[in-house]
Amino acid sequence: MKKQKMLGSMLTGILSVGLVLTGCSSGTEQGAAGAPTAKEAPATDQTLVIARQSDANNLDPHFISAINAASVVHHKVYEGLVQRDDNMAFKPMLATEWKQLNDVTWEFKLRQGVNFHDGTPFNAEAVKATFARVLDEKVASPRASQFKMLSEIKVVDDYTVHFKLVYPYSPLLSILANHEGSIISPKAIEQYGKDLNKHPVGTGPFVFESWTPGQEIVLVKNDNYWGEKVKFKKAVFKVVPEDTTRVAMVETGEAHIAEPLPVTEIDRVSNSPHMSLYRTEGLGTDFIGFNTKKKPFDDARVRQAINYAIETDAIIKGVYNDVGTKANSAISPKVLGYDGALKGYEFDPNKAKALLKEAGYPNGFKTTLWTGDRKERINAAEVIQSQLKGIGIEVEVKVLEYGAYLDAEDNGETELFISGWGNATGDADYNQYNLFHSSSLGKGGNTTFYVNKEVDKLIEEGRREQDTEKRKQIYAKVLEIEKQEAPIVPIRNLEHIAAVGKNIKGFWISPSGYMMINGITIE
Repeated sequence: MKKQKMLGSMLTGILSVGLVLTGCSSGTEQGAAGAPTAKEAPATDQTLVIARQSDANNLDPHFISAINAASVVHHKVYEGLVQRDDNMAFKPMLATEWKQLNDVTWEFKLRQGVNFHDGTPFNAEAVKATFARVLDEKVASPRASQFKMLSEIKVVDDYTVHFKLVYPYSPLLSILANHEGSIISPKAIEQYGKDLNKHPVGTGPFVFESWTPGQEIVLVKNDNYWGEKVKFKKAVFKVVPEDTTRVAMVETGEAHIAEPLPVTEIDRVSNSPHMSLYRTEGLGTDFIGFNTKKKPFDDARVRQAINYAIETDAIIKGVYNDVGTKANSAISPKVLGYDGALKGYEFDPNKAKALLKEAGYPNGFKTTLWTGDRKERINAAEVIQSQLKGIGIEVEVKVLEYGAYLDAEDNGETELFISGWGNATGDADYNQYNLFHSSSLGKGGNTTFYVNKEVDKLIEEGRREQDTEKRKQIYAKVLEIEKQEAPIVPIRNLEHIAAVGKNIKGFWISPSGYMMINGITIE
């Protein structure tokens, strides 16, 4: 899913190739569902405190567009039919088993004896109600495009459902395992309507307690959880905008986890007797986006010129402290559909100036570069500002609070902007359909407002194709067109880093970027 916008990856050569994580916590075991869980320990009345830079902007899985928000409720308050472990393999969750009956029909057997937090039984009708809601035009969910392949959710019996598709859809399991696939209480859907954002009700190991916007979100242990119960009483997600303050809170024991961790604090965390550095490869990318509906960025030559003018190696080294690797597209190496043979733009200021002249801007122009208030993004914006000055483009940097920035990006208010996509599924379809398909403009993820009928057609072919190698060939064609059309400037493939107190065991971040806290013990 987005943006880190998160973020992004998210969807999978990962299905066939094991994903190696470089920073998984040690001393963990594989639980029944396959994800790392802490070794057995008695439950406590302790509170886990997570210091985060920014607040969630939504807690409704049918409206969440950022990994930052999804990470609060995914696998905590809400659960899906299937889940993925740390190697991105599919595992049972609310469905105990599944099979594909034919190209357009999937059968899921549901877990029995599960209740939603409001006491409503989990069953086939709840699954049907959830997906009816996301597709309801009156609800107007920006995630509806992810499920347009559904023609019917057929209730076979109380604990069996058939997903009937309009066309074959290869990434179905990957999207069901993502936060968009969260199963919501039918009673809550009816009771809260659009206010479900403030009243999340799922089946997960945590129950939503409160949300004080701009301050904190509190989840409490679900004593009636169907699976392995968490080993602490509460989880508090505190909003702490100042980078050094978040890290200091972990160092002093006021918080247990600081995420995201600014790259400038890596040495401090690594050398601390009280903190450990958590670092693992992600599926997402950071990039510079163009609003292709606004001049001068409606001209591909201008977008190409800026691609030639950006020295990404300098940004990765100077801004990100070599956290992450150089990107050649919006798809990172661990995502199905990545094309390692694709050559990105080389740094060539002379070529950039020539293209600007050809486009009618021999002396450059003035523009605004928008970004959220994350320190690395602000620093990157300043470097980009300097680099573009070299080809005559005068850039004003505009920094907004993260939630306000996402709104501006979704609403098309931006001109030039720094963004990212977490690709929460590990499959190129999630990346491509959200970021570049014409049906996803704005809140759907396509915040460059890029429209290309050939790209639309290829993306649609990619999601229908059943053969993995043929899918890769389709995405290679898409990426080549996107390189030439240049709706973005790829910057880096992401790594996830966090500061974790040394008294915390069992914490991990999924390749998609979700913080996984269910197996944590506080020593």
